[in-house]
Amino acid sequence: MKYKILETPNYKDGYDLVQEALRKKATIVIFACCKVNYEGRAISELNWGERIIMIKPDGAFLIHQEKKVEPVNWQPPKSKTKAYIKNDTLFLESHKRTPKELLTVEIRKIQFISYANIEDFEELEQAGYEKDMGDMIMEKPHIIEEGFTPTAREYSVEHGFIDILGKDNDNNLMILELKARKAGVTAVKQLRRYIQDLENTDNDYLKECNAEKKKIRGLLVAPSIMNDALELIEEEGIEFVSVEPPRELKRNKRVTLDFF
Repeated sequence: MKYKILETPNYKDGYDLVQEALRKKATIVIFACCKVNYEGRAISELNWGERIIMIKPDGAFLIHQEKKVEPVNWQPPKSKTKAYIKNDTLFLESHKRTPKELLTVEIRKIQFISYANIEDFEELEQAGYEKDMGDMIMEKPHIIEEGFTPTAREYSVEHGFIDILGKDNDNNLMILELKARKAGVTAVKQLRRYIQDLENTDNDYLKECNAEKKKIRGLLVAPSIMNDALELIEEEGIEFVSVEPPRELKRNKRVTLDFF
């Protein structure tokens, strides 16, 4: 059975369904009047009220009120869930060992309880981020300028990781800082630190990519730039290249599920 639903069950039937769902490693959803206590890095208590409780096969335990996106109480994946009956009341516990945390839910009345064995093999695909810009530039380096040759990504320096390193037609080293949104002063300052890191270091990387240290070019790559950032790059001798991040998802081969 892929799913099961009980409406207004008593505490014993609710307990039996939770136990069945935990054995089957199913996703559990409960709409109930409950009270919540948490002990761990802090202490909290949520008095009686109607809430949605969700328990996932990976151990995540979530309690939602009628407002807000985030749960009011939660335990992360790899937490352990158990159910028990005490004084004719159903209790749910979610606990972590490291750090030690315990979330206890006392359930007064269940409106409905259900579980479902969910089949979902897909990863979320996203577009329009710095990584997508980097992929696009590596595939089509001419969008930066003709003759640009990318040679490394996520190159480690003292102040972080340079998005893309490369060289131009004259073998000058080029440092690219990518921003998928409108670039500000912070991005310019970060790029300036990367330039200084390479200027102040005798780096074997220059030899590896046959680039010259006589001129290190810093390029801020973004769809647009704020006015104060534009003034700063002119002062610093940094270049700006306008590039829009790709907005289309990379379509992978999909698994088709037969639900019927």
